[in-house]
Amino acid sequence: MESIVLMFVVSLAVGLVVGVLAGLLGIGGGMLLVPAFKLGYAMDSLMCTATSLFTIIPTSISGAISHIRNKTCLPKLGIAAGLGGACMSPVGVGLANVSPDWCVMGAAALIIAYSSVTMFRKALAAPKPVKRLAAKGVDGVEAAVEAAEARAEIETAQAEARAADIAAAHAAAPTLGWRELGIGFAIGLAAGLASGYVGVGGGFIMVPLMMSVIRVPMKLTSGTSLIAVMILAVPGVVTQAVLGNINWVAGIAVACGSIPGATLGARLIPRVPERTLRFLFSGFLVLAAVLLVVNQLGLWG
Repeated sequence: MESIVLMFVVSLAVGLVVGVLAGLLGIGGGMLLVPAFKLGYAMDSLMCTATSLFTIIPTSISGAISHIRNKTCLPKLGIAAGLGGACMSPVGVGLANVSPDWCVMGAAALIIAYSSVTMFRKALAAPKPVKRLAAKGVDGVEAAVEAAEARAEIETAQAEARAADIAAAHAAAPTLGWRELGIGFAIGLAAGLASGYVGVGGGFIMVPLMMSVIRVPMKLTSGTSLIAVMILAVPGVVTQAVLGNINWVAGIAVACGSIPGATLGARLIPRVPERTLRFLFSGFLVLAAVLLVVNQLGLWG
């Protein structure tokens, strides 16, 4: 009984971390879940990818809802990419069921490593954030002003700054015509194939491509990607469920932590400078690639 409780608590913690990353970086979290399931639950590779894909759905839904509320996404583009991905995720599942482990994990590691390098270069090229509020010394504040009032002023100014950042991102976003939506659909095709094949959400493909090809600002790509992920993962999960590859108990336990985590991550988006967000995403991709290589080499378990 104690071991079951401990496993559930650990699963909640894993889900919380994955959820925060999903909401903050616009990923489904599969690149952490696959090795986590392999290490913590001793699942075979196919069950790891299938259970990961299942867990991605509630995580991405939670994060996407928060992004929509915060207006940190482009819903039309997310739906277009999601529909493209939904067409290909069952194909990826089928290929995974007939492919050797080294092929699945090797392809994923190469794609993630390439995306990481691309994102890191963009982070280096991005302008450094500037402080919007001047520091207030004792001489600049009237002696009669209470500390609470000063904090309220700062919080109000910070909220206005975050709103201005989001408005600026939408102003810089491209007009979504049929061409842009078609490109988004094509990006979703690639992401859906990867999603079904490797058991990931596909955000590691969609985020850099949305930025480089469609020129979507980083603050809007995370939420847009999550909208696509919550759509494209469904057909793949249905296919995996029919094949009997999903560990429902483990998936549900992790989802209980990832749902609130994704909401928290989405709320952090306006508070994180775009340059910092790019570095975070690049670092996450490096970590995911290393974990996949270690997994394939059999250095754990």
